[in-house]
Amino acid sequence: MALERDRDFATTLAHGIDILGCFRADRPELANKDFAQQTGLSKSAVARLTHTLVELGFLQRVGTPARYRLGAGVLALSYPLLASMQIRQLARPLMKQLADHARGAVSLVVRDRLQMVYVETARSNDALQTRPDIGAALPLLSSAAGKAWLCRVADAERAAVLNQLRVADAAHYAQHYPSLASAARDLERKGYCGNNVQWRPDAYGFAAPLWRPYQSLVYVFNCGVPSGDGPYRERAADIGPRLVALARETERLLGLE
Repeated sequence: MALERDRDFATTLAHGIDILGCFRADRPELANKDFAQQTGLSKSAVARLTHTLVELGFLQRVGTPARYRLGAGVLALSYPLLASMQIRQLARPLMKQLADHARGAVSLVVRDRLQMVYVETARSNDALQTRPDIGAALPLLSSAAGKAWLCRVADAERAAVLNQLRVADAAHYAQHYPSLASAARDLERKGYCGNNVQWRPDAYGFAAPLWRPYQSLVYVFNCGVPSGDGPYRERAADIGPRLVALARETERLLGLE
């Protein structure tokens, strides 16, 4: 059902969440005009929303003219979710071992709407230009982690998400959708998906999902390494099976076998 026809859908709440979603690591401060441009909301609606979010502690008002930063309330909301993810504590030592071996970064990610989001990460190479951190996002169609998620979920869920991706960015969809079929074959045959500089020209990516959902989520382990450290095929042959072994051992520790 379209959201605009869903009588139970709270539009004002959704708009407030859209305001909070405008921030990025390279855009830590935004003004009302920035929110209006990114969300398409009127200036008066944005002003009411930012005032409310400041009063609730989800935004901080800084400077004159007014600009806004995320408030501590957002961080407090995320803590119960992160603390309840036992998988993070169980997998962290294994992730660090693989990150050290691969000379890269090993992360645990889940889907958030039309992106993948880091919930845990272990890094062992400062040469990586990307600095994965908890809460940072990856694209769904052009990253190994996103492809692994799309290939692992049920057909109906994948179809719905792919349709949303197509509507959101038709050009990006047309460029990267054709690679999904080969990613699915790799996942079926090898247990992992690879990304040969399709997302970033300076990095290879490899991803292996858990075969069963955990706490109703499909988790994916992702490993990023600098593309200058060796040929893609050699790196895949070394890292891919180790990443699959990490996923299977995590499943064993979680009792998902």
